[in-house]
Amino acid sequence: MPLIDRVESLQGVIRKVKRIEAMGQTGRSNYVDVTKFPKAGTSKLSTDEMPEAPTAPSTYNEKMLANYVPVYVMLPLGVISNDNVFEDQPKMEKQLKELRAAGVDGVMVDVWWGIVESKGPKQYDWSSYRSLFALVQECGLKLQAIMSFHRCGGNVGDEVTIPLPQWVLDIGETDPDIFYTNRKGNRNKEYLTIGVDNQPLFDGRTAVQLYSDYMKSFREHMSDFIEAGLIIDIEVGLGPAGELRYPSYTGTQGWVFPGIGEFQCYDKYLEAEFKEAATGAGHPEWGLPDNAGEYNDTPGSTEFFGLNGTYMTEKGKFFLTWYSNKLINHGDEILDEANRAFLGCKVKLAAKVAGIHWWYKSPSHAAELTSGYYNLKDRDGYKPIARMLSRHYAIFNFTCLEMRDSEQRADAKCGPQELVQQVLSGGWREEVEVAGENALSRYDSNGYNQMLLNARPSGISREGLPKQIMYGVTYLRLSDELLKDKNFKIFKTFVKKMHADQDYCADLGMYNHQIGPLERSKPKLVMEDLLEATKPMEPFPWGEETDMKVDDFDGVLANLIRNLFSLF
Repeated sequence: MPLIDRVESLQGVIRKVKRIEAMGQTGRSNYVDVTKFPKAGTSKLSTDEMPEAPTAPSTYNEKMLANYVPVYVMLPLGVISNDNVFEDQPKMEKQLKELRAAGVDGVMVDVWWGIVESKGPKQYDWSSYRSLFALVQECGLKLQAIMSFHRCGGNVGDEVTIPLPQWVLDIGETDPDIFYTNRKGNRNKEYLTIGVDNQPLFDGRTAVQLYSDYMKSFREHMSDFIEAGLIIDIEVGLGPAGELRYPSYTGTQGWVFPGIGEFQCYDKYLEAEFKEAATGAGHPEWGLPDNAGEYNDTPGSTEFFGLNGTYMTEKGKFFLTWYSNKLINHGDEILDEANRAFLGCKVKLAAKVAGIHWWYKSPSHAAELTSGYYNLKDRDGYKPIARMLSRHYAIFNFTCLEMRDSEQRADAKCGPQELVQQVLSGGWREEVEVAGENALSRYDSNGYNQMLLNARPSGISREGLPKQIMYGVTYLRLSDELLKDKNFKIFKTFVKKMHADQDYCADLGMYNHQIGPLERSKPKLVMEDLLEATKPMEPFPWGEETDMKVDDFDGVLANLIRNLFSLF
């Protein structure tokens, strides 16, 4: 066959495959014309300013649309400066338009406590965030807002420093026990210790009241954006890096990967609470651990985490149960306040849990235990968190979606893939919405494909909703590097694959994400409920690789050349 005929034959095959995909597996069209749906309000942007868009109206395959996973992009940490200024708005506008043109559904942004309430107690200044939110709205994107009650700076990826409000730090000068403390007495000013959650140390207010008042003020000053449907998620910061955990691994205190970290419960408030709990259990002689090592130890080098270590004894189990339950109760109490603050609003609450994947394959799971996740082979440390979140109708947001075991250090016994499978499966079994994000910035097809696999572990369902599907994925983070030509081309393909090869869909209801008014939280869980959730279960089946793969340009070109040569 002449070369030209072979090329035309290949093109014909490609056209036929595309027609089959368009018609769906049933052989007939399942398309929905979105021009039949009500149009959104007119944008304030001029025609020249609008992002590029297809000239033809978007069309959707209804059954494939059930596989649609919305993609959000985390904005830079310092998009609002430490001085509460929205700097370089033209650059941000350009970048937001590029995201919108790429099919991105929305953005996520930290709303820093240390910026908004910096001038004094209850002196909130939301003006710069209002300017940012208005720009996001004009660019046609949705918004996930993080109530960031932690310090920025000291964690992996922190490029700016935004401390807690100065007036809070001033209180810490006279009472340093308001901060998390390790066994050596080193204070961590990243986040207030949960020991002061209900201590009226802040001009008569407790820490929980500080967070509650902040969220109520946010609702009051952002009500127009909420009512307009711009703000769809309120992620409530519950610890360092906004995650529900203890600050057990902190670079500013000398920790380096893959150290096991240290317990953070030696401030006078938590120490007193533990002593009371131990006495109530009939063991007044028990104290906090004194044999759990230091930040950069390995499990086997400590008495607590080593072979037949303290963590397996009655005393160790009592401490770990207390330590992890304190964390869950902390999250529960603040989410209850968030529920009250946003009651009736058409938003979803969310909370983030850290992906502590190092030492996951060691018997003691040491790095997880110091972080507050009491997770062992015979005890699930994440399902109780999911059960607590379900009480508040909150989304379970998990990290490290992009990581694969083969990319990690063998000596650190990492298990990011198994960890993600365990956590996501537990969330789905507890019937909470599960979302996630990458832990580190990635621009390669391998990272994207792992995220795609985790978003739909059993693959695409061509007959409607998949058995398991993530509620959404947030990419960390917007940067000049992401927007470089080659990187952005791959990213746009990633977005398209998350959307199950469907066009961007502005109507959340079309892919089962309609948001009703937030209902009041369900009754508080009792200890027996949480303990019942610790029973381990096998994760759901997981595919070896995604059926919606991203190939970088070089990979696509190589495949095309191979296909051409296969015709000869």
